[in-house]
Amino acid sequence: MQDYLILPSLLSADFARLGDEANAVLKAGADMLHLDVMDNHYVPNLTVGPLVCEALRKHGITAPIDVHLMTRPVDRLITDFANAGATNITFHPEASEHVDRSLALIRKHGCKAGLALNPATHLHCLEYIWDKLDLVLVMSVNPGFGGQSFIPSALEKITALKKMISARQLDIRIAVDGGIKTENIAEVAKAGADMFIAGSAIFGQKDYAAVISAMRKQLG
Repeated sequence: MQDYLILPSLLSADFARLGDEANAVLKAGADMLHLDVMDNHYVPNLTVGPLVCEALRKHGITAPIDVHLMTRPVDRLITDFANAGATNITFHPEASEHVDRSLALIRKHGCKAGLALNPATHLHCLEYIWDKLDLVLVMSVNPGFGGQSFIPSALEKITALKKMISARQLDIRIAVDGGIKTENIAEVAKAGADMFIAGSAIFGQKDYAAVISAMRKQLG
């Protein structure tokens, strides 16, 4: 059976109760927590920094924390988030002057390294850095805001990416972020994804366990 991972995005959680919200979704069956970091420069929104990641760890969260940097530049924040307790750190190739160096920096700090691809970002950017990657995050919305609708062309990109990874016999996960919900998660998995980031689809419901269970049922 495919090892699927469901990651609730804390961007859609109640920030006044963030520690409790994190505990609740993990108790409900989430595999990891996803932290969207926006700087109001690379994307038109401002969210959280390393102190929030550190606060979650101090709150007692031991589950993996998947950090998505929608910031420019990235290297300083890579170090700060690694020190704050991040498990995975993903950034956008457009946001780093030296992508290879930034990926190496993530691994140097003991975290898993990922590259996030916007809807219009081509897969060619992965060509010379396969050996530095632990995951690729396919954005199925334009980054910056939660609650957006899934962009259908992402399915084609996921399928092509899966073929590239399989042809090279690499152990690289494919994450998808944007508009993921119970109604489309099976189709996204069929295309080749194995990490599913969902914000409003989970936190917008009263029963987190019911939503996550329904998603897993769709994944088979």
